[in-house]
Amino acid sequence: MLSHEETIRLIGLAKEGDKDSNAILIEQNMPLIKSIVRRYKNKHVEYDDLIQIGTMGIIKAIKNFNGEYNVRFSTYAVPMISGEIKRFIRDDGIVKVSRSLKTLAIKIGIFTDKYKNLYEKDPTISELAREFELSEEEVVFALDSSKFPLSLYEKTDDESGQCLIDKLAYEDEQDDMIDKMMLKDIIGRLPEREKKIILFRYFRDKTQSEVACMLGVSQVQISRLESKIIEKIKKGIV
Repeated sequence: MLSHEETIRLIGLAKEGDKDSNAILIEQNMPLIKSIVRRYKNKHVEYDDLIQIGTMGIIKAIKNFNGEYNVRFSTYAVPMISGEIKRFIRDDGIVKVSRSLKTLAIKIGIFTDKYKNLYEKDPTISELAREFELSEEEVVFALDSSKFPLSLYEKTDDESGQCLIDKLAYEDEQDDMIDKMMLKDIIGRLPEREKKIILFRYFRDKTQSEVACMLGVSQVQISRLESKIIEKIKKGIV
């Protein structure tokens, strides 16, 4: 497994367009993708399709990850991977298309993400046709196979490629999940006594006096320590 420092270095290179760094990150995080895919094995979706969709989640995580999040990349990537798979499973049941066409659409999606990461623009239909050795009509048909006749599931015009329904609900849920994971990671790195203070005060609804009694110190000490701990968490000094 890559160290946190090496992962950050490779993400920086991948964002600059280094394909090898991008490939290494995908390969090293494949066990993570597979562990998440296993949760969806009985959803009537091909395993290989789920792996490719999970890979798209990793690619998006690489593109959007910021070292200032003060959280490990794998922690950040989990909701991105899971979110991509959930959307695929949800949308897959609306219009039935052939497995080969769905697979082609997935491959085009992965290539498009990589292309946008390198050139900061979408590939043209002609470029997609050359890449996959297809006619332009076949490319358009494959792309259209992922569109659905329900307004909430129409793709938005921005670069995210999200559906309208994602803008309404999923984005907030994903941000909330990331925040919770980051907080859990930060609290987990606190010294034992500081961790107990935060857990008792904010997760067990204990008063400062109750926590002081449990830890054998004064309420004033708990108040001072609590303020210092919260300041550390805000600044990411843990």
